[in-house]
Amino acid sequence: MSGRALEGIKVLDLSRVLAGPWSTQILADFGADVIKIELPGHGDDTRAWGPPFLTGADGQPEIGTSAYYLSCNRNKRSAAINLATPQGAALIRRLAAEADILVENFKVGGLRKYGLDYASLKAINPRLVYCSITGFGQTGPYADRGGYDFVAQGMGGFMSITGEEDGGPLRAGVAMADLSTGMFATVSILAALRHAERTGEGQQIDVSLLDTQIAMLANQGMNWLVGGIVPGRLGNRHPTVVPYKTFEVADGMMIIAIGNDRQFRAFCTEMGHGELGTDPLYATSAQRLINRDAIEAKVQEIVRPFARDDLMARFVAAGVPAGPVNSIQDVFEDPFIDARQTVHRYRREEDGVDIPTVAYPGKLSATPADYRHCPPRVGEHSREILGEWLGLDDGALDALTNDGAIAQRPVKERTQA
Repeated sequence: MSGRALEGIKVLDLSRVLAGPWSTQILADFGADVIKIELPGHGDDTRAWGPPFLTGADGQPEIGTSAYYLSCNRNKRSAAINLATPQGAALIRRLAAEADILVENFKVGGLRKYGLDYASLKAINPRLVYCSITGFGQTGPYADRGGYDFVAQGMGGFMSITGEEDGGPLRAGVAMADLSTGMFATVSILAALRHAERTGEGQQIDVSLLDTQIAMLANQGMNWLVGGIVPGRLGNRHPTVVPYKTFEVADGMMIIAIGNDRQFRAFCTEMGHGELGTDPLYATSAQRLINRDAIEAKVQEIVRPFARDDLMARFVAAGVPAGPVNSIQDVFEDPFIDARQTVHRYRREEDGVDIPTVAYPGKLSATPADYRHCPPRVGEHSREILGEWLGLDDGALDALTNDGAIAQRPVKERTQA
């Protein structure tokens, strides 16, 4: 496919679990050649984070290919290299000399002993964009700590504003600190790549889960910085917009998310209560916030007798923002999925196994994301990559294999798994 935005960009991916792989998957989606470096015989920890695992050609779970791993490793190739060996570390340095971008999420200073820290690799490749993802950054009081999404959600204030008003703090249902850190890492990498292409000067990017989680507080963080207000948990309520929450209807729950006075009047008119739209107690956003409990109770009384789908049709016609509370199954059975091509399905060539993936959400008209490689198995491309990037012949590759520096997924596994 022509028109890949990052065609020709080489990425050395030393990251694992979620934040780093999420970032490098985005780069891969737009055409970058992303080489996932994995420990021989083990690979990314998330490979074992199941069930569920992919169903193999024999109808059995393919241990080592978890749904979690599949979610963030498409369009990459895997090289199994043991960087703890002198030969393995030397190979990584040689690959880094050829790379445009390196992404790693080792503890601060963890790669220095292998000569794979930024200062060492900058001396080899001054144009290298080197992205370091950690829990708490390269500097500061917590730099030496390991980083975990759950901890970042708690320390970053996110859990203090998530959950029911009279309940305890809750983390999000997915690893939001990891995912948003991966997104910020990608934006930073692309900005640094643009600079490197203009000037030949690479740089180190220091992005942390806690920095990111604090940034993602957005308006809630500003409520404290500007007004000295410590936001609390509001369940499904919005801190400043009313009515904006879930409401009970005849056959379940639905979301009504009224963002301005015009929408509020449209809701009142559609539901046969136009007088509420002009009532001084509720006519403006500020007054609805002051009288939150009263207006939310009135809206609840109005909508309770109606079926969700009937209300949805009426609200869409009237321009009132609303939506269902879907299960994950509901999401993937929605006609939106096919219409927007939200799910792409790979057919693995060697055994015909079907591998689904959720497509990159942005639709670019000239350089769209594409789907070249299904998520690789550990070491699936070791020899191929080292031949392409470094020009190593079979003799050199055999010697590295015998030394334990690299591993290639055996042909037997490749034809049976």
